[in-house]
Amino acid sequence: MSLEALNERVATDLSYLAYGGPNWVRPRSHSEGHVYDVVIVGGGQSGLSIAFALLRERVSNILVIDENPEGYEGPWETYARMMTLRTPKHLTSVDLGIPSLTFRSWWEAQHGVEGWAKVDKIPRGDWMNYLRWYRKTLELPVVNEVKLRLIEPTEEHIHRLHVEGIGAISDTLLARKVILATGIQGGGEWHVPEMISENLPMTLYAHTSARIDFEALKGKKIAVLGGGASAFDNANFALAEGAGEVHVFVRRKELPRINPIRQMEGSGMIERFAALEDRDKYEVMAHFFKHNQPPTNDTFERAASWPGFRMHLGAPWLAVEKAGDQAIVTTPQGKHSFDFLIISTGLLTDPAYRPELKLVEQHIARWGDRYEAPAEVASPVLDAHPYLSPGFAFTSRSEEGEKLLHGLFTFSYSALISFGVSASALSGMRFGVPKVASSVAEQLFLDDRETILEDYFTYKEQEFIGALPQRV
Repeated sequence: MSLEALNERVATDLSYLAYGGPNWVRPRSHSEGHVYDVVIVGGGQSGLSIAFALLRERVSNILVIDENPEGYEGPWETYARMMTLRTPKHLTSVDLGIPSLTFRSWWEAQHGVEGWAKVDKIPRGDWMNYLRWYRKTLELPVVNEVKLRLIEPTEEHIHRLHVEGIGAISDTLLARKVILATGIQGGGEWHVPEMISENLPMTLYAHTSARIDFEALKGKKIAVLGGGASAFDNANFALAEGAGEVHVFVRRKELPRINPIRQMEGSGMIERFAALEDRDKYEVMAHFFKHNQPPTNDTFERAASWPGFRMHLGAPWLAVEKAGDQAIVTTPQGKHSFDFLIISTGLLTDPAYRPELKLVEQHIARWGDRYEAPAEVASPVLDAHPYLSPGFAFTSRSEEGEKLLHGLFTFSYSALISFGVSASALSGMRFGVPKVASSVAEQLFLDDRETILEDYFTYKEQEFIGALPQRV
């Protein structure tokens, strides 16, 4: 099968499902211009699949915006540096149950069934190419190089989105519903310890989420802080690009070996997580955070095979300072000097870190507002996550904020405590995406309840036009 034949198969499959039916949502008018029923912020895998799910719900007055150039949405061609995805290849995600839309179908159309059998894990670049095909084939309404700066709630449950970028045709967009499908960093900010940020110039370090000039690091001595999967991805990438030495520093005495996601994938934990009580949700995610995500075996083996690879266990950084053009790192084992530091310390989630939420974040309820965790598992990191509705909507700390937050949803790492990995891992998307799309569609329906019911009760169009036979 060719890609052209697969495209035809997708079209046929969708036609059998009556995809693309008439939009049922009542249009809204506004003096400032067009009002979208839904604007999705983020055109990566989450934003694209949510757009597809909404179109399947016959909600078609939608727009997806992304700050990156076309084809470079999400992390895959920017800061992701693993060779392959960490997710098992057989798990489905953005296809939303349509076999012809799966990565496997796309791969076999080019490489055959035998080619699929040879795949161990999905190559990162091929995953991005698949997403490009997915967007084009489904003709999803994405506008690139448009960055959301601020969400401004207005009257009548309409949000004014202040945007910028060369793709923006105006400074503002109007939307009844806004879905923040902004990925890993979309719920907070990448975290660099103050010990580093306050003592070193940015020429001597970068977070793994940043664009790093690895060409300039050829032959250099580099330190990586962190023992999770991303740390080893970056170590391997740097060595492959010609770094002289890469030292990975791990505060634990042993590397994490257990990946809780693998257990969750087969146990019902991902798809049914939202049904748990708050106590269970909190304890599950506290356990999840405790383990961290270990590197895949192939990534670790590739990194460890380089002559310049070094690993330091039980070696937290106690101090960092600048000495000439070097960064000096102090650990319990002594001092080390490096040409550059790569910081793999993850992110912190809190709506207060998000500039686009500046006008409303003080109203957003956090887990710390709604649940008092037992002392043995309590964590300020978990408490700062937003406490979401059953449909991924922000909830309010008080009645005052309810109107301002109405229509605002998040499908990012913000949802981790409320929904598990449904919005933060490929293995959860097939469960989370239909839920958020259905929730948005239901809120649109209830917002227009009076009009919809009035139309129903006043409906007079006759369907039966037969006449009774005349009896003589």
